[in-house]
Amino acid sequence: MAETTEPKKELTLTRIFNAPRDMVWKAWTDPKLIEKWWGPRGVTNPICEWDARPGGLIHIVMLAGKDLGNFEGQKWPMKGTFREVTPKSRIVYESTALDDVQDILIEHESTIDFQDLGDKTKMTMHIVITKTGPKAAFAIQGMQDGWNQCLDKLAEELEK
Repeated sequence: MAETTEPKKELTLTRIFNAPRDMVWKAWTDPKLIEKWWGPRGVTNPICEWDARPGGLIHIVMLAGKDLGNFEGQKWPMKGTFREVTPKSRIVYESTALDDVQDILIEHESTIDFQDLGDKTKMTMHIVITKTGPKAAFAIQGMQDGWNQCLDKLAEELEK
């Protein structure tokens, strides 16, 4: 990977979900559940491969719906690999977000930690962008809002 002189972009999000850790863990490891909440509002996931084990692969294609106006119909693929999966405790994966013509937007490493709070779960997600492509500005600008929408969808899914 090419060295960059830019500082790394990092984002940390912490949520407390009204669900036990087993349930939150399952929502992060079952591809059928990932498909329901992954991505910002207005996005569906027609392809959702999520093999949550060390060395397991990730391949998700987000599809922008009509709620996203001019972006409707655009596909945003993501590919990656799990580095660490410690049951009910931690997930670490590296992934590459691509644009709709398969150019690299950003490469990042994500670490998700789960803490048991009885009938609730504290989840802390730390994302470090390790490489950016020439069209990355839009993805970086919307990263925090997009992840917050994604985690809101996860919370709604856990309430069901």
